[in-house]
Amino acid sequence: MAAEVKFCGLTRAADARIAAMAGARYVGVVFAPGPRRLDPSAAAAVLDGAGGSLQRVGVFATVDPVEISGVVRAARLDIVQLHGDPSARDVSRVRERTGARVWAVLRIRGAASADKVTELDGEADAIVFDALVAGRLGGTGKAFDWNAAARGPRPRRSRLVVAGGLTPENVAQALAALSPDIVDVSSGVEERPGIKDHERMRVFADAVRGARGE
Repeated sequence: MAAEVKFCGLTRAADARIAAMAGARYVGVVFAPGPRRLDPSAAAAVLDGAGGSLQRVGVFATVDPVEISGVVRAARLDIVQLHGDPSARDVSRVRERTGARVWAVLRIRGAASADKVTELDGEADAIVFDALVAGRLGGTGKAFDWNAAARGPRPRRSRLVVAGGLTPENVAQALAALSPDIVDVSSGVEERPGIKDHERMRVFADAVRGARGE
């Protein structure tokens, strides 16, 4: 199956508009601490730049369903992406409270934990493989070892998202190694944190299409 593209860490409506024009399926904003963090009203305005055809994703450090639900309503999110090593119970509680789909981030170094993949598989709508970087939840620009991850467990019922260190230059390698359903890029298409380079966004999307033979 062809991989879909998510552009994450957006801070400007113009970047969301370019994401839509480039053929992305998902646009993401960050509510976790860091240079790309937005408040819900600003996030809604950014995501509105993509029009109505793309799926709206919010990235959270918390797993508190009450806190998340208010943001989901204000920013009109379709998907909640949970960092901070969420459990299957966290995923279930957030879905019940918000009505949104939930992606669970699994930060890895080498192969993923078989126990953690088994726990989340089928409970989360997607499992996000991201690089484990001490003291950081995401957006680090660091890649994990895709070939090592390919030798380990992967979800069977949940979709697989690959994030962390992806660029227009290396996304074809990640696709070849892991055959994910979705690739998720942020810093790899930026001029500086939160400010996307529109040409690199286009080239990234082209590289994904090229890797799948389009």
